[in-house]
Amino acid sequence: MKITFLGHATILLEMNGKKILFDPFISGNPLASEVDIQGLKVDYIFVTHGHEDHVLDVETIAKNNPDSLLVSNFEIVTWFGEKNIKGHPMNHGGKYKFDFGTVKYVNAIHSSVLPDGTYGGNPGGYVIYDESNAVYIAGDTALTRDMELIPMSCPSLDVSILPIGDNFTMGHKDAFIASELINCKKVIGYHFDTFPPIKIDKAEALEYFNKKEKELILPTVGESFTIGKNFHEHEED
Repeated sequence: MKITFLGHATILLEMNGKKILFDPFISGNPLASEVDIQGLKVDYIFVTHGHEDHVLDVETIAKNNPDSLLVSNFEIVTWFGEKNIKGHPMNHGGKYKFDFGTVKYVNAIHSSVLPDGTYGGNPGGYVIYDESNAVYIAGDTALTRDMELIPMSCPSLDVSILPIGDNFTMGHKDAFIASELINCKKVIGYHFDTFPPIKIDKAEALEYFNKKEKELILPTVGESFTIGKNFHEHEED
């Protein structure tokens, strides 16, 4: 399982021969200007909620990958379905076995509205796993006790990807508490620095986790990680 950070909350997950893209916001992000959006090849596009900074490039990428499948809640899948993008709807607490592994749709506390003002349904996060690895991609969320349910209902997490930008989501201190609730020692932070309200003191966040003997990674755009024994062998794409 390979994870590549493409800026903001955009993650490319490569798992069992499939490429799964989460929350594509590339063309509107100056920090991701070197990412070739037209060249992205994906099999799935997952969306956590309807805000523009999570769905901006869904249509472009879906059109460039006509065999790809959009996965999100019913409202978002329906909205993009009207744009002739095929999708698979999910909802909170449900899980589904895809050809790359199993996905469980878990709760997130946030808001959700699509770019034209259409109601975007309830926001969510995803736990993705197979027989070997498991990752939690939280989406935009506040700290919530619902996170305690994840280790009760899902395999042990190898890594969690948590928002740490504060203001709109958790900050790094709440993200640490979240890592305790989900029983995960390795955290990749995302949803930080893209806009002025979510610029963070990276040294402070890293020191906070380090003092509490947990690993926080603040990736650069294009940085990749392979889950497993060589997790610490970061790669530059």
